[in-house]
Amino acid sequence: MIEVRELSKHYGDVVAVENVSFNVDKGVILGFLGPNGAGKTTTMRMLTCYLPPSQGEAKVAGFDIIEESMEVRKRIGYLPEQPPLYHDMTVNAYLRFVAKIKGVPSAALNSRIDDTMEKTGIAHQRHTVIGHLSKGYRQRVGLAQALVHEPEVLILDEPTVGLDPKQIIEIREVIKGLGGDHTVILSTHILSEVSMTCGHVAIINNGRIAGQGTPESLMAQLKEGEVLRAHIDGPSEQVLGMIGQLEGVLEVEAGGEEGAYVVTSAPGADVRDDLTRKVVESGFSLRELRPLDMTLEDIFLSLTSEEVAA
Repeated sequence: MIEVRELSKHYGDVVAVENVSFNVDKGVILGFLGPNGAGKTTTMRMLTCYLPPSQGEAKVAGFDIIEESMEVRKRIGYLPEQPPLYHDMTVNAYLRFVAKIKGVPSAALNSRIDDTMEKTGIAHQRHTVIGHLSKGYRQRVGLAQALVHEPEVLILDEPTVGLDPKQIIEIREVIKGLGGDHTVILSTHILSEVSMTCGHVAIINNGRIAGQGTPESLMAQLKEGEVLRAHIDGPSEQVLGMIGQLEGVLEVEAGGEEGAYVVTSAPGADVRDDLTRKVVESGFSLRELRPLDMTLEDIFLSLTSEEVAA
């Protein structure tokens, strides 16, 4: 549905985006994740045909963003960081205006507006002047204008910026409900936004893609092997030496509190049985043994730190 190949944007000597490549399949919600200034918004603007790329290519719904930009625009719904709203219009009048601009047939106007209002939870505000709405509801109206013409692709740039926690949860639920019917790129720097909304992730840092895939696949790429947390009662030096001698153990270190240890094993090696047996044979007490999973925050920090170091 979306194919991006070696996309770059230069402003003179300043490189905003460099050789960005990723794919988004139909019906997928992709979290486009990166720190502020990483190149997220610039990439979004190129995909929406707002900015021409300096080099590279991209196709949206099968159409080239340079050669067939008008066809691309017909098939996308775009919510920029600042929603394009007219504050002196009512919600209903504004969506009718936008729907006409986007080519919704007159016979389908009322049904499309009603359906979009239901999806975004603003039906009860249809006669309210937009300037009188809370920021959360204005954001919903912005999402509605992106949806009203039933686009195949939705591109949402920081859709929850400036909202309070309750409003953020509400907008997240709306976006989650759009997956399957629409292909969605959700640009954000908020980690929880991605983990709660998106099934796939692309991490951009300093204008380059640092990693992409599902959180699970990124985790597998970063982990050298299985990481276990063990809590063992016994003299620390003896415990460290005992674990370090086990076959398949790459590294063992103290875990930050008394009796806690972090054990890294080689890929494919399962050291849990040997570790348990050795603890019992040594006369120590094993109080905890569990895998340590990486969080999305761990993945993000690892990838962006590696990019900076590189």
